[in-house]
Amino acid sequence: MEDQRKIIHIDMDAFYASVEQLDNPDLRGKPVAVGGSSDRGVVSAASYEARKFGVRSAMSSIIAKRNCPELIFVKARFERYRELSQRIREIFLEYTDLVEPLSLDEAYLDVTENKKGNPSATLIAQEIRQKIKEKTGLNASAGISINKFIAKVASDVNKPNGQKTVGPEEVIPFLEELDIRKFYGVGKVTAEKMYRLGIFTGKDLKEKSEEFLTEHFGKSGGHFYKVVRGIHLSPVKPNRIRKSLGAERTFSENISSEIFMLERLQNIAEEIERRLQKSQVAGKTVTLKIKYSDFTLQTRSKTLAYYISSKDLILEIAKELLYQEKMKNSVRLLGISLSNLNTEDEKEEKKEISVQLKFKF
Repeated sequence: MEDQRKIIHIDMDAFYASVEQLDNPDLRGKPVAVGGSSDRGVVSAASYEARKFGVRSAMSSIIAKRNCPELIFVKARFERYRELSQRIREIFLEYTDLVEPLSLDEAYLDVTENKKGNPSATLIAQEIRQKIKEKTGLNASAGISINKFIAKVASDVNKPNGQKTVGPEEVIPFLEELDIRKFYGVGKVTAEKMYRLGIFTGKDLKEKSEEFLTEHFGKSGGHFYKVVRGIHLSPVKPNRIRKSLGAERTFSENISSEIFMLERLQNIAEEIERRLQKSQVAGKTVTLKIKYSDFTLQTRSKTLAYYISSKDLILEIAKELLYQEKMKNSVRLLGISLSNLNTEDEKEEKKEISVQLKFKF
């Protein structure tokens, strides 16, 4: 097990919805959804009051309203979210230059060596959360541990407006109790396979040999073997470069209707636009992914001379790619991704991190 780093994961609580409640006192204490209220709208974010009714991000507005008839929809204001996100990032940089933003509302910090000379990552996280509250009026949660994976999982434990430290001596017990679905790389399909193999928790996973896991999960098996033992060496990358951004949908029934396909592509394009806005990026290459009912996979791409980020342009290119050639079967999955992102123009900064072998969490 690695034990020489101090990593903090900061996650703003219901960020977009909380900003709207902050700026509009009439919304405070009420169920709020950021996103479109139309029949084709999708929830981008939900306040904690809305979440009590089962309203979640990426949920269709119709279902959200059905779950919570009193739900108040507000339009997203990304300029405002970016402004507050920048203010929060400036607080992070008071402590360390090793800050890896994941989105406007989430970041990793490596405070093993920090500008304050504070040996306690727990106290640093408390200070940062307090400063965020004082300077923005918003609440943040934090997870503190020896690597990014555990810190991220820990930040969910005492949400909202709380934090959780998993010190070196607590790592193995913490991971053993963890639901298998919380581990990186365990989606719905992998989870179901693990259940069939009698793996439900980190403890179950840890009892399996590396050979067993590799046999059943390929390369991912080696990853699972290490991560459940507290080994996750991915460093905090200050200028993390995203290579592509996309979304896809698997259908409960295979579809062959062109109208249905275009409808699904529109939903996917809207989802990508939201993610692009959240990550503040644009791209030049649009790729359409088609998986047929016989599970054969086909991809088609087009590269433009300029960057795009709007759902309308993304959909226009995706439709063009869809019509390139005749569909050979009914379709079970459609996906769109955008690559050649403008972040790739930036150079990744590399810094050496000196670490302490003995430290206080």
